[in-house]
Amino acid sequence: MTAERDDQQSGAPSSGSPSPGRSPGTGAPKSRGLLAPYKPEQGRGTRIGTTIGFGLLVLWGGYFVWEQLRVYEGDEGWRLLITPGIPILFTVLLGGVLWWLVFAHRTTGDFMIATEGEMKKVNWSTRREVIGSTKVVILFTVLIATYLFAVDVVFQNIFRWIGVLKG
Repeated sequence: MTAERDDQQSGAPSSGSPSPGRSPGTGAPKSRGLLAPYKPEQGRGTRIGTTIGFGLLVLWGGYFVWEQLRVYEGDEGWRLLITPGIPILFTVLLGGVLWWLVFAHRTTGDFMIATEGEMKKVNWSTRREVIGSTKVVILFTVLIATYLFAVDVVFQNIFRWIGVLKG
């Protein structure tokens, strides 16, 4: 008997194609590589933004390490190896960790996909609303600062009058 007949006799549907998450023809689960993207078609905007932001931090970190190692004064051969080598290694390793976290790690990938879905649901304020709210905040900040300045001047005069402040 073939596998298709076994499926028909057991009542299981046979579509002729392997079930999701299975390798074609084997029935075994698909194996993803360590750095293979997890659900690459989903959460693309969030992943790209995160990669750019943290990528800039990784590059800055590599530059910082390079700046710290520029003062190394050892053997010329070692200096030429250490000064650029360690910052490059640092940047490549952190870049690999960043790639793995953002694109290959399942939990982080699911979080980014969910984040992008939630961001699409947000009701963003219009430019006019933001400008109006900003004007209100600035106005009240100036009013409160003026009020506190006036109260401070009144208290200074009271304390000078009773002799607590000299001046």
